[in-house]
Amino acid sequence: MLSVLTDNWKLFVDGFWTTIRLFLVAGVFSLVLGTVLAGFRVSPVPALRGFGTGYVNILRNTPLTLVFAFLVFGAPKMQIELPSYFWSAVTALTIYTSAFICEVVRSGINTVAPGQSEAARAVGMTFLQVLRIVVLPQAFRAIVPPLTSVLIALLKNTTIAAGFSVAEAGAIPAVMAERGENQVLTLVWITIGFLIAIIPLVFLQRWAERRTAVA
Repeated sequence: MLSVLTDNWKLFVDGFWTTIRLFLVAGVFSLVLGTVLAGFRVSPVPALRGFGTGYVNILRNTPLTLVFAFLVFGAPKMQIELPSYFWSAVTALTIYTSAFICEVVRSGINTVAPGQSEAARAVGMTFLQVLRIVVLPQAFRAIVPPLTSVLIALLKNTTIAAGFSVAEAGAIPAVMAERGENQVLTLVWITIGFLIAIIPLVFLQRWAERRTAVA
């Protein structure tokens, strides 16, 4: 069993390194875009609310595979060129995941007492100042667990990139099949690899919950 891993160590390391890179880059972009979209959803400007609502409803009901297919195959035909398949995968994961993060952040915003926003506006704060200084810091206290769940889902969703010419962990079985390696043991080691990658997120969630806990 161990020889399946040791004999193909470089393949596993390279595959999971690409997976981690996809996760980190898409995770950061998704957090930023998702937070901006959540601001749109609660904005007093109808056009921004409409855009945010439409974006979330469309992306949440679109399979991630179709988002990948559009960016890899459809975008070039519309003269939209991305530097590589890796960045196409990052873009697809960001566009898709940000819709879910938006809803998580919006749910956190809704936990903040309306009176606090009204008091902030009464002393002359703008909407953006209220959101940035008063609302979002409190909202993020409430969304640590669901936000972690979305990020874990993002990590697992990176495997779809294997079907679009990105040599990450999801592409390992195909290469191992060409080498005549045991596919069951290959999948076992890939599963173990993902569990190892997810463990830091679980510890990060617990740390963040302790730091943001209100006595």
